[in-house]
Amino acid sequence: MTRMARSCMQSLLKVVNSAIGMVGIAMILYALWMFRVWHKQMGPTPPPFFGPDAPAPWFIYSTLGLGITLCVVTCSGHIAAETASGCCLYIYMVFVFLLLMIEAAVTVDVFLNRNWEEDFPEDTTGNFDELKHFLKENFDICKWVGLSVVTVQAVSILLAMILKALGPHPERYHYESDDDYIPDRVPLLKNYVPSPSYVVGDPVYGSKNDAWNIRINSKASR
Repeated sequence: MTRMARSCMQSLLKVVNSAIGMVGIAMILYALWMFRVWHKQMGPTPPPFFGPDAPAPWFIYSTLGLGITLCVVTCSGHIAAETASGCCLYIYMVFVFLLLMIEAAVTVDVFLNRNWEEDFPEDTTGNFDELKHFLKENFDICKWVGLSVVTVQAVSILLAMILKALGPHPERYHYESDDDYIPDRVPLLKNYVPSPSYVVGDPVYGSKNDAWNIRINSKASR
């Protein structure tokens, strides 16, 4: 029963973890698309705000870095789910928890701080302003998408905790002593006849009285 429950938790964790990986891949593709558009806008003679002294396109790099981070977390989650190792699961839970804390901090800053836009540097590519405009026009859809991502991350932590409590597969570890192999070896030893033991020591001689009696009996028989 425990083995079946462990297998189910492993499969569920892999499925939920794959959803996080899909979000990461989508963010990487979006960042690459923004970088391609930005590179076209620069052209052979970039405008003044794209010069060497202009600020770096932090929004593109941040999106790309976050997508790569989600993919790395997904890989660690698949390794943890496959091995069911307590150490791997603990590291995976720490990674997902840190992501949740970062997302919560950004959400609180956006909703409670009226001047939250001043906390971010100026984006020379204009993609950040386009994203804000898109979020305002499709706030309901984006809200449910964000809640779904947070829910998936919370469920992944819960499944990892359950899998950690169930423990790893016992057959994947070596036995600590040879006593565990005795039941498998007993049928092969049923017809085994042990060889007689030999003791190395001084030869044993009879007592003097026995030798004297033998000599008297031999003389009497003559």
